[in-house]
Amino acid sequence: MMHSIRTSALLATALWGVACTSPVEEPGSTLPGRCQSDAPLISAQKTDLLFVIDNSGSMAEEQAAIATELPAFLEELQRGNAVEQDFRVGVITTSVYLRAFYDNREQLTDFPEQAGRLRPVPDERERPTAERYLDEGDPELLAKFRRLVKVGTSGSGQETPFEAVRLAVTPPLTTTPLGEGGNGGFLRDGARLLVVVVSDEEDCSSTERPSPVILTEDTSRDLCSEQSDRLTPVREYVRIFRNLEDGTGSTREVLWATIGPVGLTDKAVGTVLDRTPTGTFVRNVDCPTSYGPGFRQREMASQFDTGLKNLDSICRTSFRETLVSIATLARTSQSIEVVNLPDARLAQVRVTREDGSVQTCSVVGGDLTYEPSAGGRAARLYFQSSCPRMPTDQKLEVKLLCAN
Repeated sequence: MMHSIRTSALLATALWGVACTSPVEEPGSTLPGRCQSDAPLISAQKTDLLFVIDNSGSMAEEQAAIATELPAFLEELQRGNAVEQDFRVGVITTSVYLRAFYDNREQLTDFPEQAGRLRPVPDERERPTAERYLDEGDPELLAKFRRLVKVGTSGSGQETPFEAVRLAVTPPLTTTPLGEGGNGGFLRDGARLLVVVVSDEEDCSSTERPSPVILTEDTSRDLCSEQSDRLTPVREYVRIFRNLEDGTGSTREVLWATIGPVGLTDKAVGTVLDRTPTGTFVRNVDCPTSYGPGFRQREMASQFDTGLKNLDSICRTSFRETLVSIATLARTSQSIEVVNLPDARLAQVRVTREDGSVQTCSVVGGDLTYEPSAGGRAARLYFQSSCPRMPTDQKLEVKLLCAN
């Protein structure tokens, strides 16, 4: 024990310099008077995944392609990246409303049974059940997930993924129990939210009702793109999503990924006309199976990752690599929840990289920042650019400088 006491004294001197009183005795100090033998624990990383699936008439093949590659997605998600994963999955559609001018008259259609509401999980005979989301430990996770993403093709042709997400993650749906038609209980305290949008058309979202954009039968024009200035700006939706709070009042970490109408080779966005025997259709450049350019879709993705690693083209023949990349994003958080940490100044995080080398990071060294527990929130360590977590990390340990 004498050795431990000397270690604590030397550490105090190194961190705070020579003082008349011990830092342990300073008012408000959380430093322990003696070393503890139990290292801090890293809690499981909680992630709530919300898939937003386009259910317009052109999406049958894309939904099937997503379902086909879900095994690779789940396998990558469960790899853990040196931290235990705890995830759940829910699905909503892009259908909220449809405002159109057909047959010489304006038609307004709402989709109240969808409009951000979690879709029921179908059983083996495709009948809806009372389940509204899937947890990681479900023994039938893959089979149920595959059925869940096939949301059909009878939804709105005016795709509004941003508005659907807004409705899904804010009151009144988040405060209404699942049994009463809401989404209450899906989003967990302390969990990150990863939104995955899958659509072959441009976003046409607005918080206004009725929609300020009216669609027509003219397939040679994309009115959601042409009249985007009438829609709710992307930056406003970003503001809403970045200010989400959980039940403890803590800001929720939100990530965004899109498989949308962008170019296959460089994720470019632009309008081209495709003249076919059945009519002229608007496509995105370098994306022959899209039905409109993805200007807003690309802008939203860029707000969450300027490098656009979170964006890929809906025109790919296989979504395997895309989904694996999204799963890697989901499991590699730049923060960890810690328990049993008496004072952040004592913490060292040892990260074993892919090549077996170990990088030691600390709050004192500026590699980490610390958010103490408060108001029901667990304490968290945030990794800075000098010590980022990598998808290929092999091990992660939190040690105390004076632990035995």
